[in-house]
Amino acid sequence: MSKNIDKKQLITEVVQGTAKMHRLDKEIGSQAAIRLRQEVVRELTPSSIETITEFSMDYSQASKKNCENMIGATQIPLGIAGPLKIDGTYSKGEYFFPLATTEGCLVAAVNRGCRASMLSGGVTAHIESKGITRAPVFRTKNLKESRDFVRWIKDNVSLIKEYVEKTDPHITFKGIQTWMAGRNVFTRFIFDTADAMGMNMAVVACDNVIKNLIAKETTARCVSVSGNMCSDKKPTALTFILGRGMSVWAEIFLKKEDVKSVLKVDPKDIVEVNNDKNHLGSELAGSYGFNAHFANIVAALFIATGQDPAHVVEGSMGVTTAEVTDDGDLYFSIYLPSLIIGAVGGGTMLDTQREALEIIGIDVKKGTPGDNVKKLAEVMAAAILAGELSLLSALASQDLARAHVVYGRAQEYKI
Repeated sequence: MSKNIDKKQLITEVVQGTAKMHRLDKEIGSQAAIRLRQEVVRELTPSSIETITEFSMDYSQASKKNCENMIGATQIPLGIAGPLKIDGTYSKGEYFFPLATTEGCLVAAVNRGCRASMLSGGVTAHIESKGITRAPVFRTKNLKESRDFVRWIKDNVSLIKEYVEKTDPHITFKGIQTWMAGRNVFTRFIFDTADAMGMNMAVVACDNVIKNLIAKETTARCVSVSGNMCSDKKPTALTFILGRGMSVWAEIFLKKEDVKSVLKVDPKDIVEVNNDKNHLGSELAGSYGFNAHFANIVAALFIATGQDPAHVVEGSMGVTTAEVTDDGDLYFSIYLPSLIIGAVGGGTMLDTQREALEIIGIDVKKGTPGDNVKKLAEVMAAAILAGELSLLSALASQDLARAHVVYGRAQEYKI
């Protein structure tokens, strides 16, 4: 296709299914390609896409690294909540949280949780880096060969590590697990990928090990570089138990007078709702999430900071704990077994997402590689705790409907 592309001919080829619009970027440059695709959309769909075409991000990067066949951008309102004091291993001080959402009341809820938490001294956070995983599945001839293959894997861990770490200077091999199912062997590679979320790095590393080591040294055949034991973008018992990416805990002790003054309930009321809703209700539903709405805050933070939104699935898993202390105060904590995030790479490199990370105080040009993403995980956990605390108190006080009418519909609550 020449650089003097005929729009009418391109539209005809799109209709016929012969046009390859992704090639336009190389042929005529990213900006011209975006504009030409916009014209195709206007011709072939009912939309005039007047506002989709207006955006501030660097189109040359976004169209090459983040989105194929780019025609523009979708805007999502961005709110701010905070401040909230955090005492973590990697996060110390007061933080604000950028939240990208279209759900009225969400930012207000997190903000209210922050206000109550600040009165009682703030949140403590703790993190364990469990590592990103990729789980190739292999096919053998029989059960004996499966056993032999598993034995070979266990005997050659150091060699596997060597091949993994050849692929990228920022990836570290942490271990490998195996499961047998007849003539199928599932492997689960675990990697540390420093400040990157690392899923692509993990895929490349596994591909290199499979093609240049396993395929040459064993008789096992790789069926797929992913056999779902990862378990990437799926809620699973395996991830809930073992953790994946970042496992994070956050807690706070709230004085009973602060709970009453800001959250308008007694500590025992929050404990009752948490027990009945988050635990008993979740048990009856067979849920992997024993919480009220982790996914709400996870999604808003992920979109704001350039994370992969599909990993909200894993971020929605977790446990909320609420107890009345001997003094009548409230102990409140959350646990997220699988927070899949990065501080560099992917959507974090887009201009607006980078600015949102700067609000949190994330600068990958400073500090030890890997510390930034751990700081980000602790900050996210604190925001999730604040939002969870606020929602449970709204449920306990029977104010949830009123809050959604006022904030979600911009109407006066008349019931």
